[in-house]
Amino acid sequence: MDDTTTEKHSIPAGTGTGNGLGNGTGSGSGSGLGNGSGSGLGNGFGNGLGVDTGYGPGTSTGPGDEPAVRAGAGVDAVAGAARVTGAARVAGGAAAAAGIAARLGRGPGAASGRDPGGTLGGRAPVAAGLWGRAEQQDFRSRVRGALLGCAVGDALGAPAAGLSLDGIHEAHGPQGLTGPAPGPYGPPGTVTAATQLTLFTVDGLIRAHVRRDTGAWHPPTDIHRAYLRWAATQHDWGPDERRKDNGWLARQEWLYVRRGPDRACLTGFADDVLGTLDQPKNPTARDAAAAARSAPFGLLVGWEPGLVLQLSTECAAQSHGHPTAYLTAGAFAVIVHGLTRGDSLDAAVQHALGLLGARPGHQIVTDALQRALAAVPQGPPSPDSVAALALAPGGGEGDDNGHSAERALAVAVYCALVAEDVPHGLRLAVNHGGDSTAAGALCGALLGALHGETALPGGWLADLEGRAALLELADDFALEMTQGPSLHGPKASSPGWLTRYPVGSG
Repeated sequence: MDDTTTEKHSIPAGTGTGNGLGNGTGSGSGSGLGNGSGSGLGNGFGNGLGVDTGYGPGTSTGPGDEPAVRAGAGVDAVAGAARVTGAARVAGGAAAAAGIAARLGRGPGAASGRDPGGTLGGRAPVAAGLWGRAEQQDFRSRVRGALLGCAVGDALGAPAAGLSLDGIHEAHGPQGLTGPAPGPYGPPGTVTAATQLTLFTVDGLIRAHVRRDTGAWHPPTDIHRAYLRWAATQHDWGPDERRKDNGWLARQEWLYVRRGPDRACLTGFADDVLGTLDQPKNPTARDAAAAARSAPFGLLVGWEPGLVLQLSTECAAQSHGHPTAYLTAGAFAVIVHGLTRGDSLDAAVQHALGLLGARPGHQIVTDALQRALAAVPQGPPSPDSVAALALAPGGGEGDDNGHSAERALAVAVYCALVAEDVPHGLRLAVNHGGDSTAAGALCGALLGALHGETALPGGWLADLEGRAALLELADDFALEMTQGPSLHGPKASSPGWLTRYPVGSG
């Protein structure tokens, strides 16, 4: 697949303009992410971290004085500082979150000025020094927290896969799963395909930003190529050194093993055809596998939430074409996005609900999220309250015995909202008869993005499979988001970075 063919996959006209996030946004007359006008992050977020929030042809035209976040249904617009909750978030972390919010144009201290513009897919002026040390550390902690939390929850829930609550109690005792346990794929801490695919999502997002230097800017294509590299790990014995596009991640031998991959993922990435929202792959697939790999989209803090929703749903439709599946993935990404920016979990969910309301087929996902919110004040959290969400009636056509995507997300959101700490929330999320693996992964990502890596239980991390690779990739992502122009671009280039994340056709 070469870059000359990607434009036909751009988002249809009429889905909204591709405005940037910072004060240097452009707002011309183009439509959608495919042809919409857009800009880099401009002066609103580190004066251009190298994230253009539209893709496809177009130009950035705005004078740079548009507000960074446009109010909409459910938007939490707290002036002054980001809202951070949870005992694990110390005052310094809250201050750093407020600093990030300010750079995003969401409170006092937001960077101001005018973006001189440029072509869509070009680079806004860089002033990496606008990222304070505390802000960079807070962002990296949340990135690490989201990715490690996703993997910890995935590994915790894997031993409960396919079991009823009674079956979990029979296998693991009257309290159920209370910590990492041996599962169907190996010893405690062994991850599943959900973590594998999450890693390749991060890899694809990094390459999308690197590839923009070549003049091509279509993130769904780069994500699709990353998923094709994952698909190779499911049938090859090990890394194929003849593949020039493998980069660093696809050379990790521990990834070349099947860990219960979802059928829709295997068939969706079995060929080079890119599924789109207009022509999705597996239109009846509505399980949570696409959502479980979608946390990295929420880490694009320089993008507007609406664009995060659009990109994550497009990429989910590459394997899961049912609206419930890809809208659940999009809602999850938007919630992670809000948490990474410093919003409270309740505010992030409300924002996701507001964005979902404009999407056809949203009602099932919306209802599930509202059930999760409504369950919080109904009494102390219990296995019964979780089971009511995990096995809620009314899943609709294609529901697979409680394993539909929106139910897993509802469980994850509820458990994260009522969690006393990360272990408590994850234990709740996996002890039920629904999709324990997906619910654990989703809940772990939410709690990790909310509280950062230091809130994750050290004993569980110690035995986590692939922890070193997860940390390395998380740090690479944070480095690309905050210092990308110093790694690749017309004025600076790191050969080692381009070897890790090659962007040749593949």
